[in-house]
Amino acid sequence: MVRFFITIGSLLLVLFLFYGPIPSLLTRLFNLFSINQVSNRKKQIALTFDDGPHPVYTSLLLDLLRSHSIKATFFVLGSEAEKHPAIIKRIHEEGHLLAIHNYKHNCNWFLSPNSLKNQIDKTADIIKNLTNYDPIYYRPPWGLVSLPLLFQRKYRLILWSVMANDWSSKHGSQGILNRLVKQTKAGSIVLLHDNGDTVGADEYAPSYTIKALESYILQCFENQYEFVLINE
Repeated sequence: MVRFFITIGSLLLVLFLFYGPIPSLLTRLFNLFSINQVSNRKKQIALTFDDGPHPVYTSLLLDLLRSHSIKATFFVLGSEAEKHPAIIKRIHEEGHLLAIHNYKHNCNWFLSPNSLKNQIDKTADIIKNLTNYDPIYYRPPWGLVSLPLLFQRKYRLILWSVMANDWSSKHGSQGILNRLVKQTKAGSIVLLHDNGDTVGADEYAPSYTIKALESYILQCFENQYEFVLINE
């Protein structure tokens, strides 16, 4: 009987590894099935923001981007988009790109294929109904990919090449800025957050992100970088 349970447990573990962790390794470490940079033939950077919209921070962020004539990509949660439709419309109207980050900030490793499809499609429908735009780009929460994502062809999987760990306020805006500057190079897709109300994040962390971003933008301009959307 003990051997039976060990066998079943081992089988379940193998299935789990092939469903979640292994696909995540393929996309994160080997850049398979996903995009983690824009063209590096020019000094271009793509700013991307996850987990919004937030009624305060996303609006402040949009003000900052508009002041510098920068366009960015927003991977939004469907549940937050429903709460703040005016911000979703503003993102679209100001020329930014809307993309999908699940309906809820759930880990895809623990979602069935049908549940995952519903999370993505529901968010796409919300964006479509608010803006008449069909989103085709998707980033999974925490970048954790599951097997069904590798075989679907409806959405393009976007990850990143620069991560500032800005969900935490531990190191303040200077720490965020230091990480951004150190990692940035031509073709970088930069991952930042405009909402701190998700699991593992600090509620006020986006305030530090926005402050760091002000300095980062100026430094990038000084170094002749151009900010682009992920589809450019």
